Amino acid sequence: MSNRPDTPLLDLVQSPADIKRFSDPQLVELAHDLRAETISCVSETGGHLGAGLGVVELTVALHAVFDAPRDKIIWDVSHQSYPHKILTGRRDRIRTLRQKGGLSGFTKRSESPYDPFGAAHSSTSISAALGFAVARDLGGASETGHGDAIAVIGDGAMSAGMAFEAMNHAGHLKKRLIVILNDNEMSIAPPVGALSSYLSRLYAGEPFQEFKAAAKGAVSLLPPPFQEGARRAKDMLKGLTVGGTLFEELGFSYIGPIDGHDMDQLLPVLRTVRARATGPTLIHVITRKGKGYGPAEARRDGGHATAKFDLVTGEQKKAPSNAPSYTRVFADALLEHAAQDDRICAITAAMPEGTGLDLFEQRYPSRCFDVGIAEQHAVTFAAGLAAGGMKPFCALYSTFLQRGYDQVVHDVAIQRLPVRFAIDRAGLVGADGPTHAGAFDVAYLANLPGFTVMAAADEAELKHMVATAVAHDEGPIAFRYPRGEGQGVEMPERGAPLEIGKGRMIQQGSRVALLSFGTRLGEVMKASEALRARGITPSVADARFAKPLDRDLILDLAARHEALITIEEGAVGGFGSHVAQLLADHAVFDDGLKFRSMVLPDTFIDQASPEDMYATAGLDADHIEARVLDVLGIARIGHQRA
Repeated sequence: MSNRPDTPLLDLVQSPADIKRFSDPQLVELAHDLRAETISCVSETGGHLGAGLGVVELTVALHAVFDAPRDKIIWDVSHQSYPHKILTGRRDRIRTLRQKGGLSGFTKRSESPYDPFGAAHSSTSISAALGFAVARDLGGASETGHGDAIAVIGDGAMSAGMAFEAMNHAGHLKKRLIVILNDNEMSIAPPVGALSSYLSRLYAGEPFQEFKAAAKGAVSLLPPPFQEGARRAKDMLKGLTVGGTLFEELGFSYIGPIDGHDMDQLLPVLRTVRARATGPTLIHVITRKGKGYGPAEARRDGGHATAKFDLVTGEQKKAPSNAPSYTRVFADALLEHAAQDDRICAITAAMPEGTGLDLFEQRYPSRCFDVGIAEQHAVTFAAGLAAGGMKPFCALYSTFLQRGYDQVVHDVAIQRLPVRFAIDRAGLVGADGPTHAGAFDVAYLANLPGFTVMAAADEAELKHMVATAVAHDEGPIAFRYPRGEGQGVEMPERGAPLEIGKGRMIQQGSRVALLSFGTRLGEVMKASEALRARGITPSVADARFAKPLDRDLILDLAARHEALITIEEGAVGGFGSHVAQLLADHAVFDDGLKFRSMVLPDTFIDQASPEDMYATAGLDADHIEARVLDVLGIARIGHQRA
C-alpha cells in the first residue's frame, strides 16, 4: 500500500534477539524505521499516537540492552507500547490494533510473553516491577525466567500516590530494580502540580546542558564504581534550589536527566546501569510526546489519542454526526448552570478534554481543578469543597472512578456530602476494551446508603440530570452516560430538575414490561418494534434512577404484566438486582411474576466496536426480542441471527 513506509532495518526484526546484531548507528536507523511504522499503523487504526512516538528511541534501546522476556519491561499505562509490540513479534498484526479479534491497545499477558504485566490504568508499574524483583530473589517460577525488572513510568503517572508508595517500599527493600522516569512534561493533558514543577527545575537551564555534554557517547559518564556515577549526576544538579533529589531521599540512586531521543546518551547509560546497579535505580529520561510527527507535536496533547488520520496532513477521519456527544452535552449544560450559580465548580483527574471540562476551565478557570492522575484526591477534594459550601462536580470516567472508591464510601457517602459525580464512558467503550469499560459503577454506588444514582437514556435526559444534580443538596448524587454521540433526540432549551426516584412510562402495552436503565432504551425500542410485528406490544419504561427506585412504577408494572424484564449496561449487582430485591421484599414473586434481568455477562469483553461488544454481551435489540419471546414461551421459528 502507498502509505506503508520503507523500513529496511525493521524488516529484519522478528524478535528483540535480532536487534542485538545491530551496531549503535544501525539502532538509530532502526528507531527511524520504527517511528515511521508506528505513524503508518495508527493512521489506519486510530489509537494512542503521541505517547508511543515519544518512546521510540527508548524502546529500541531497552530491547537492545536488556534481554526480554527474561528481563521484565513493564510499561506504565502501556498506551505507549505500540513500538514495543512491533519489535516483539507482533508487527504482522499491528494493523489489527484495537479492533475486534486484534491486538489490544495496551500490554496484555495473554497476548505475548513480552508483556509480563497487563496495564491500562496508570501508576502501577513500579509496584508490579518490585513484585517481579522480589519474586526473582525468592526463587519464583516464571516460564521466561527471571532477570531485571524495569518499570517505565511517565511524569504524569508519578503524580499518583501509588507510585510513591511503591518507591518508598522499594527504597526500603533495597532490591535491584530499575525505574525509568519518562518525563515529557505531559501526561494526557499538560501535567499539574508541584511534582511537575520539581521535574521542570531539575533539567532547566545549564545543568541539563552540562549533563548532555558529559553523557554524549561516553560510558565514562558513569565510571566504576556505579555509585560515583550517581554522585556525579547529583553534583551536576547541586546548584538547583531543590538541594538533592526527592528520588534519592526515597532510597533510589538517581541518574539524569538524559535526552530520551539521543541514542548516544541512552545506550551507555542503560548498559552501565545493567552492568553495575545493585539496588533501586531511577533513570530520568526527557522525551517529547508526538516526537517526529509534526501534526502530533503541534497538538496541545502531543497527539495523545486520535481517530484514523491522513498521513500527510494529520487530519483525523471522523465520521460526521448530527447528534452531539454526551460529553459535550454535559459540558454545555454545566456551563449554563455555572453562569447562574457561582458555587458550581468542577474537578477532573488529568482528563479535562476527555470529560469536556476544558470548556469549563476556559470560562471559569478559578472554579475548575485538574488534580492530575489522582482520583482518590479528586474525590476527597470534592468532598471538602462540598463541606465548605460549594457545589462540586467530580467528572471522571467510570473506569477511573473505581480508583477512588474508598474515598467515595468514607469521605463522601458516610458524611452525606453533596458531591455530584458525572460518570463518563459508562458501559462498553469499544476500542479501549475491558480495561476501560464502565461496567461496575451502578453496582458499587447504588449499594451505598444515601446515594442517588441516575443514568441518562439519551442526551436530553442527560441535560435534565445535570440540572437535577445542581439542585440536589441532600447527599451525593451520580449520573452516568456513555462515550460517543447521542440519539439525535430533540433537546430542551434548558434542563429541568427531575423528581428524585421517579421514572417515566414510554409505551403502554400488555403481557410483558421492559424496564430500561440508561442508553439501552434505544435498543429496547427497536426490539419493541420487532415484537409489534409479531403481535406483541410490550410496555416500556425508563427507570432513570437505580437509587432510589421508583417503587410505585415498578410494582405497578409487576402487577399489570405476567413478565418484567430489566435491561442495563452494567454488571450483575446493579439496577436489576435492586429491582429484584424490591420485588422480593413485596412478595411479588409469590404471585408468579416472571422476572428476568439483562446485564453484562460475567466476563471481560475484548475490544471491538461498541455495537459488536453489546451483541456479544447479549444486550442489543435482537437479544432483547429473543428474551421477551423466551419468557413468554414463544418460539422464534425460522429466525436467523445475523
